[in-house]
Amino acid sequence: MVNVRLGSIALDCTNPTALGTFWARLLGGEIAFSSEEFVAVKTDRVWLAAVKVDNYCAPTWPGEDVPKQMHLDLAVDDLAQGEVEAISLGAVRAEMQPAPDRYVVLLDPAGHPFCLSTQIPE
Repeated sequence: MVNVRLGSIALDCTNPTALGTFWARLLGGEIAFSSEEFVAVKTDRVWLAAVKVDNYCAPTWPGEDVPKQMHLDLAVDDLAQGEVEAISLGAVRAEMQPAPDRYVVLLDPAGHPFCLSTQIPE
């Protein structure tokens, strides 16, 4: 069987530089490549890409007018501090918080929902 590994997670957006910068800062990564159309962020464990898409529409989670295609779950040691840091970098706290004692739902600058949680094993 061929060896398969996760290479990168790509997120659609209108402004790859802004989105790539947000994720690089939040994840402690670095921008490894940048153009007007694409930004690649390198972290210790995964690559994340921000890709410019014409006529991009942000998800309307939890509504379904523009459904989310995916979301990221990020492990944190301190939920409250993780939320403060993400918001200081440009995230927005989602109105809908299904289980705020276990995880916090945030939206990145392009509107993609992601969760911070202390419940994810090492």
